[in-house]
Amino acid sequence: MLGRGNANAEGGDPDCTEVLEDNSRSILMGIISQLRKDMDLHRVTLPTFVLEPRSMLERVTDFMSHPELLIEASTKTDPLVRFLDVVRYFLSGWHIKPKGVKKPYNPVLGEIFRCKYKYSNGTEATYVAEQVSHHPPISAYYYGSPENGVYIQGDLRPKSRFLGNSAATLMEGENHIIFTHLHNERYDITMPNVYARGILFGKMVLELGDSCVVRCRTSDLVCELDFKTKGFFSGQYNSVSGKVKKESTGEVLYEISGQWSSEIYIKMAKASNKTLFFDVKSSAIHPKVVRDIDEQEPLESRRLWSKVTSAILKDDMDTATEEKTLIEDKQREETKLREAEGREFSPRFFNVIYGDQYEFKGISGFDYQNKMKAKSELENVVFPPLPSATQTAEPSPSNSIKNANNVSKTAFPIAY
Repeated sequence: MLGRGNANAEGGDPDCTEVLEDNSRSILMGIISQLRKDMDLHRVTLPTFVLEPRSMLERVTDFMSHPELLIEASTKTDPLVRFLDVVRYFLSGWHIKPKGVKKPYNPVLGEIFRCKYKYSNGTEATYVAEQVSHHPPISAYYYGSPENGVYIQGDLRPKSRFLGNSAATLMEGENHIIFTHLHNERYDITMPNVYARGILFGKMVLELGDSCVVRCRTSDLVCELDFKTKGFFSGQYNSVSGKVKKESTGEVLYEISGQWSSEIYIKMAKASNKTLFFDVKSSAIHPKVVRDIDEQEPLESRRLWSKVTSAILKDDMDTATEEKTLIEDKQREETKLREAEGREFSPRFFNVIYGDQYEFKGISGFDYQNKMKAKSELENVVFPPLPSATQTAEPSPSNSIKNANNVSKTAFPIAY
């Protein structure tokens, strides 16, 4: 159904391009013919051959794939060094992507994804995400590692637009990294936008574009990043550049350049020599620990979408479409039932604060100064004990923090 593109000759990554065969292009053209420019695509049903076989709630975990960068950052005493480490951590999450031009499943209302991480320094982390709104779509998430004094909280509010020969996903929302042992020092982060080019004619390409920022008001530092889309005749795929500044004065301290899919470099503002800032090839992805599907709840992402995923992996798009339609129809029925009964949806793991902002329910009650107590409370909130859980040893993760040789057993069998 899908052909592979070769983008190397055009200054890019072949994994970000895709050539549709005639029948797939015909299906896509049939959908596009009903659209108009700047139309919101969220309510448009996309064909299954453009889907990445995982939920958006799980895709957020790409940013937890290199925990050593963030854990090391939390130990630095110099605010500037710590800030640069956080910037590097943010840039490390973009290279994990599907081959070709793919879009993750749109989570249904109330859908959740949960996992744990076990690190080779003996510490752990817990992650939970929930679809807290469907119209508009809002995915709230929380990652906590009390032993390391780190938590990440945020929400994604994607807005999809049809732009002619391309489609854009505008990645709105708030994302915060907090170091609890540093008086809750906070880093505020915005996201670049995602573009699918060539949907009408030419080669389909998935790109990141536009600007985003990493900001720490406590340290008076900001990093302004520019994710660049490839020009029609020149340029490279996956390029990124940026400047680290003293926000109050505008003084440029460091400059960043490279490709987020391979190597990123940094240099002092007045220096000529660059140093390697992040290298994809030498950075191991840390595994998630996820309960087996038969131990998951019906609305957990991998169980909910399991039949769709299985069909996509078998290249059985007819079955994938049928199973996806069943999920979407059930979602509509439940919405109608709530409306008929006058009930409002209430998120399980997140509270609404300040209008339409979301906060993890357990966060205000955790005493992060008592690390082990906070760790236990977090696990109990996200993973209430199962009636019976099989103890399964997790494979040792690659050298994410130190030499990973002694990873303890977990009640959550590993799944990738």
